[in-house]
Amino acid sequence: MRAHLVRVDAVVVQAVIAGALSFSHLHDLAAAAGQGGWKAWAYPISVDLLLVAAWRRMRQLQRAGEAAGSPRLWFLVALAASLGANVATAGLLDLGHVPASLRVVVAGWPAVAFFGGTLLAHASHVRDAPAVLDSPTADPPEGQTPALAAVNAPEPEALPVPAPDPVTEPATVEPETVQPAPPGPAVALPPVLIERVRALADEHRSATGRPADPDTVRARLGLPPSMTASVAAHL
Repeated sequence: MRAHLVRVDAVVVQAVIAGALSFSHLHDLAAAAGQGGWKAWAYPISVDLLLVAAWRRMRQLQRAGEAAGSPRLWFLVALAASLGANVATAGLLDLGHVPASLRVVVAGWPAVAFFGGTLLAHASHVRDAPAVLDSPTADPPEGQTPALAAVNAPEPEALPVPAPDPVTEPATVEPETVQPAPPGPAVALPPVLIERVRALADEHRSATGRPADPDTVRARLGLPPSMTASVAAHL
């Protein structure tokens, strides 16, 4: 348990450190591109939220067996923005003299992120499958219990009952009496079951002062009646 907690804590700490560094790089790049004040702090949040939202929608569509091309595209866009900011602040770009093209990209990012987030938010999770209620063996629709589906299912048409023959009456057949099968020979029980039989017998003897009945012990163990002789052999 402690090793599991240590492993989880290490993963959380690593995620927090990586997220803080990426957040700082995006903020520095946005501030260098002319986005000052609160706007420079909003850019990292926008990029990270689009990244997480695209990843979650992509996983949902993949589990549903549908194509996840659109979420994968927006995931790559957000990943490129985050990775590009981290690489740009590694000394390869002079933050004091940011190119005009980068200023245009940073300034246009809010519109791109808003468009992508809107598409991800309004995309359907799973395509609606047509409900088949004509067949009695069809699965009930999603969100409907089997009992409710059975109530809503159409009742089968009743077959006409043939009229009895007025001349010949069916002969009355007496039901055959089924004699219970005699208990079979004792079957060897596994050692674990033998210990359980003896423990139940000792418990019954301690509680009542009388020896345990084999049928009672067999019933408490959930064994079939044919195992009564096997249980009695170990009492």
